[in-house]
Amino acid sequence: MDIKKDCELCEHCERMTEREQKLKTSLITRLNRVEGQVRGIKGMIERDSYCDDVLNQIAAAQAALDSVSKLVLESHIKGCLVKKIRNGEDDIVDELITTIGKLLK
Repeated sequence: MDIKKDCELCEHCERMTEREQKLKTSLITRLNRVEGQVRGIKGMIERDSYCDDVLNQIAAAQAALDSVSKLVLESHIKGCLVKKIRNGEDDIVDELITTIGKLLK
């Protein structure tokens, strides 16, 4: 069964990005760390940890997610964006502008 062809329920199945294994491994490693940080923050809340300590951990988790976003954005620009522009799909630029706007909020 070809997911890209047979999945009618998920609009995103057609829009997939194959990532180099090195990048994928790096992203997953970073996301695992973020996941651990978020679990740690939850534990801090459960233990009634000092607010400033919790806020510092939240800032660290947000910085780690920002780092993941930068890597994905770089990969998107160098890969997906360039390919689509070369194929004449210039509307990808509008999509990128919208996405960057969301990241900068």
